[in-house]
Amino acid sequence: MKSVVEIIKEQPKFCSYTNLASGRLGAEALLCSDDFFAEMQNLVLPGRGIFIADKYTDRGKWMDGWESRRKRTEGHDWCIVKLATHGIIHGLDIDTNYFLGNHPPFASVEACTINTKLEATSLNDDTIQWKEILPKVALDAGSQNFFEIADKSIYTHLKLHIYPDGGVARLKVYGEVVKDWKSLQPDEIVDLASALNGAKSVLCNDMFFSHMDNLLLPGRGINMGDGWETKRNRTPNNRDWVIVRLAHAGTIKQVLIDTCHFKGNYPDACMIEGTTIKPEDETKLTSTEINWTTVLPKVKLNADFEHYFEKEVENHGPFTHVRLSIFPDGGISRMRLFGNAKL
Repeated sequence: MKSVVEIIKEQPKFCSYTNLASGRLGAEALLCSDDFFAEMQNLVLPGRGIFIADKYTDRGKWMDGWESRRKRTEGHDWCIVKLATHGIIHGLDIDTNYFLGNHPPFASVEACTINTKLEATSLNDDTIQWKEILPKVALDAGSQNFFEIADKSIYTHLKLHIYPDGGVARLKVYGEVVKDWKSLQPDEIVDLASALNGAKSVLCNDMFFSHMDNLLLPGRGINMGDGWETKRNRTPNNRDWVIVRLAHAGTIKQVLIDTCHFKGNYPDACMIEGTTIKPEDETKLTSTEINWTTVLPKVKLNADFEHYFEKEVENHGPFTHVRLSIFPDGGISRMRLFGNAKL
């Protein structure tokens, strides 16, 4: 089995951005020309999709993706996806995992920005100004098809075209969350560590079992794989850590550490430190040039439990980055840092 780190090394650099088409963040497949064999909503599910050899439905072979029927008329199939947030797109992954004799040979992608709520059926009429961000390209079967996007406009919706028909397991849209911070009140409490607000895990020393980005997802973890988990470390006094770029520079008033589903493998203790740096200094985060300030001193943790800390917070900031350390190893489902953005 490949570790999370090994999988990441095989991907383009733009995959380090947030997946704006993640259903876990709130992305939705809203409308498509046809999803006879497999529902369009599968496009925004996590992972790459699975294959169950002997699983069938009353319409044919069950497939973990979006699959249209064989087209017997002119034209091609398409699907419209609403992104989780406004965002700037850096790259796409049109994944045809397990679609071998039924993948689309070609695809293209258009994008648009919609700031008002529309009926899904209205998204395919002539009033929507779609802009092509990926011209028609060839797709490989059973593969992650990666494409870098040069257009750096802000978008809310994508339209995936497949030619002429077939199946796509997942659509991942890697980019930057764009949030209107000026619309907030100065004393408004926000989660500075929320991926939906633009927070990002940027570095860790270990994520063998599950990805550091899971810490910042909305909701509680759905299972033990839906968190950040390091491998077992027998080194005396070991400390594992992850560094998070906050959604916005801000002050921290309350901390939530959730060990949901981590029972025999939760960390014994944790602590949080903060720092304020310029974006160009992010490459120095592991160097001695960075001064870390204790936000939450070392505290004991319990299994499968939501830990709230407020009085224990020693320094409020403002900070741009935090470092969560766990002792000696283990898994944490979510980290929330509630406070005020420094506007």
